[in-house]
Amino acid sequence: MMPILATKLYFPRFRPSLVSRPRLIARLNAGLHRKLTLIAAPAGFGKTTLVSAWVEGIARPTAWLSLDEGDNDPTRFLTYLVTALQRIAPNLGVAVLGVLQSGQPPPPEAILTALLNEITTFPDPFVFVLDDYHVIDAKPVDMALTYLVEHLPPQMHLIIATREDPPLPLARLRARGELTELRATDLRFTPSEAAEFLNAVMGLTLSPEDISALEDRTEGWIAGLQLAALSMQGREDIPEFIRAFTGDHRYILDYLVEEVLTCQPEAIRNFLLQTAILDRLSGSLCDAVTGQVEGNARLEALERGNFFVVALDDTRHWYRYHHLFAEVLSAHLLAEQPEQIVTLHRRASEWYEQHGSASEAIRHALAAADFARAADLVEPGVRAMLRSRQEATLLDWLKVLPDEVLHCRPVLSVAYAHVLLSNGEREGVEERLKDAERWLDTTPEMRGLASPPAMVMVVVDEKEFRLLPATIAIARAGLALTRGDVSGTVTYARCALDLAPKDAYLTRGSAAGLLGLASWTSGDLEAAQRSYTDGIASLHKAGNISDALGLTIAVADIQMAQGHLHEAMHTYEQGLQRALEQGTPVLRGTADMYVGMSGLYCEWNDLQTATQLLLKSKELGEHTGLPQNRYRWCVAMARIREAQKDLDSALDLLHEAERLYMGDFFPYVRPIGASVSRIWAVQGQSGAARDWIRKCGLSIADELSYLREFEHITLARVLLAQSTSSSADHSIREVMGFLERLLRAAAEGKRTGSVIDILVLQACAHQMQGDIPTALISLHQALTLAEPEGYVRMFVDAGPPMALLLEAAAKHDIAPNYVRHLLTAFGSSEDRTPVTQGLIEPLSERELEVLRLLASGLNGPEIARKLVVSLNTMRTHTKNIYSKLGVNDRQAAVRRAKELALFS
Repeated sequence: MMPILATKLYFPRFRPSLVSRPRLIARLNAGLHRKLTLIAAPAGFGKTTLVSAWVEGIARPTAWLSLDEGDNDPTRFLTYLVTALQRIAPNLGVAVLGVLQSGQPPPPEAILTALLNEITTFPDPFVFVLDDYHVIDAKPVDMALTYLVEHLPPQMHLIIATREDPPLPLARLRARGELTELRATDLRFTPSEAAEFLNAVMGLTLSPEDISALEDRTEGWIAGLQLAALSMQGREDIPEFIRAFTGDHRYILDYLVEEVLTCQPEAIRNFLLQTAILDRLSGSLCDAVTGQVEGNARLEALERGNFFVVALDDTRHWYRYHHLFAEVLSAHLLAEQPEQIVTLHRRASEWYEQHGSASEAIRHALAAADFARAADLVEPGVRAMLRSRQEATLLDWLKVLPDEVLHCRPVLSVAYAHVLLSNGEREGVEERLKDAERWLDTTPEMRGLASPPAMVMVVVDEKEFRLLPATIAIARAGLALTRGDVSGTVTYARCALDLAPKDAYLTRGSAAGLLGLASWTSGDLEAAQRSYTDGIASLHKAGNISDALGLTIAVADIQMAQGHLHEAMHTYEQGLQRALEQGTPVLRGTADMYVGMSGLYCEWNDLQTATQLLLKSKELGEHTGLPQNRYRWCVAMARIREAQKDLDSALDLLHEAERLYMGDFFPYVRPIGASVSRIWAVQGQSGAARDWIRKCGLSIADELSYLREFEHITLARVLLAQSTSSSADHSIREVMGFLERLLRAAAEGKRTGSVIDILVLQACAHQMQGDIPTALISLHQALTLAEPEGYVRMFVDAGPPMALLLEAAAKHDIAPNYVRHLLTAFGSSEDRTPVTQGLIEPLSERELEVLRLLASGLNGPEIARKLVVSLNTMRTHTKNIYSKLGVNDRQAAVRRAKELALFS
């Protein structure tokens, strides 16, 4: 579990002695009905103070998150976001937090969707404050914030305090009236506010003329006024002091801080400078860093003196300096005591380590350039960080460590390689693996040859070191897979299995999974299934149930490709049972089991159950699905919509699936574009289908492979749909030859699902040529393979030509019970008029209506008026009719329709 720094969640308590700002409070109150309040101004304009004063006076619960540079890691950002919300609603986001801390959390959008759905059930309106958002410089976090703002429930009002505008759609929010903005011009002290601050708060007795001059010099800049007030305390010639500084804020700041520091006793001055390295201050931490023993008393005194110190909790245990003040203090520390900086950071690192905050200890060790210490701290936490998906933070740390440190640390070198691979980077992986391998032969002779004599190996995590041979092999297997080197993947994955101890279940599960991927990619489905089954067993023993569910999907996909639908259903049911046994929170991967089962019920034509399962998956929330579940869900729902003849909705869902698809190691054997093209073929959009063929570079002369099998079958389907005239006989014969090649390849690979698909297509192609006996032979073979598994949609989706063939099969007593079941799925004979068309690409009801009007003798404009459509729409229908009937003019279309008895 990622440690939580509680002080990030406290909002600074407003002190009543400070200047009241009713005009700004009123604007904040007026903006509560909007989504977002943005307070954007340079440092020192009182952004945080204003918000803390406001939330003290409102009746709404408030959650507060003070951001720092570590929050550029998306997982850390979202974890703190949820944790901050739990301060006002302890049960809010419990499941989401559990998923975030699992091995592989889903994308931020999925996490936020689940969180937002929970927020909509929260009964009371509340405020959420994101302070210091300017420290964020990570596009994934910016995208997550944008998604949050755009889908913000009405219960939640978001406030962002920042030095610069965040990359949000601000213009759109303004246009919609969803944004309240406070800028530097709004936050500046007015003359009356400046007078109250200088005389009442800071204890000065300035004349109206002096106040006006000072306010003019600082332009109402609050930090400048505060520093000036601190500098003037005890001075006699105030007007002369005010006239002495000019220029922009940076010069004013440098001057005033210098004046403030000069006036302080040496002990206080040193305390300020030496603690400037700290983001947060406590008495104990300050004592450790400065070597003094009065940390608590000094912090309390600084706060009482309005000395740019902000309390972070109710007990006044934690504080921080105003950011601008801390920056200038750091600059003075660097100028005056540069030799102390390393020591100060090292002391801070040691204090944080002793108090259980490894990340802060690492940060200060790196700031001290104490890379050996930082490496010692990073190594024991590598596995936990990878499990909690903090790769971005880990990668940032490892990139800072010099090569000479990494060369001596094999565990960190291998971790670096794995993090690079998980981040989609190949460059540098091989070098890091070689760094580790030089230390793996422990004989003195080989050690001396492998490394320079001055280098000494450093190992902190002995258990990980013992696993390195297998871990390196796994990294090399993954690297080979990214390069498309299947044989290399197999070699290294088998090596990992040979090297891994019997009880290294996670390592063995990873190796088995890579072997399964290699076999699956090459089309050896039986070998892939065996490897995945072994991997699932190992991952269960390791307790990585969520990862095991990922392999479960692979096994079920393979079983469906083999034509084993009932086995696939059993696999999903077992996976679901395993997931549900884990209790709450719902395990990531559970939603995927429902999606997989939905696809099977759809093939069996139980569309109601298929839909219910998809709705159940959605009800659980996207955070309960693996990363690819969102696109799989859309594909599954598109299949249902296609079965319901709602082709436009099916296309919309498939296009959404394309948008959501993220490549992973799984072979992309059923590209979404191919499914889209199959619908285009049914709709008569031959031009779009041809464009897809060209874009993919597909040809019937291609060398066949399992990875492109679905695309090639789709190619044959599209070509046949476009070959409906007698002049295209030669083209049909070429496609038939291509189908024979596809059939042999699928049969040899024991991919029965593809075999059935190809046989159905062959049967329809023979029917197009008028060869019904041969068509029935192909159909009989398909029925024989399909009946034990209960395929339905595979036949029904072939359209009216298949219904005609099934009726012919029934007359020949071919699989009579199964054929009756399939014909029932088409509907009654009265309900399937298009079945009598005898076309591979049937006319729609609208096209049949147009065709009847074409036969009536009406001209084009008259037909358009009768149909209440534009003339262009009528012409589009006519063009589609000609294409499907294989004719070029109206008379030929009418003649062909009569031959096919389309008017009966």
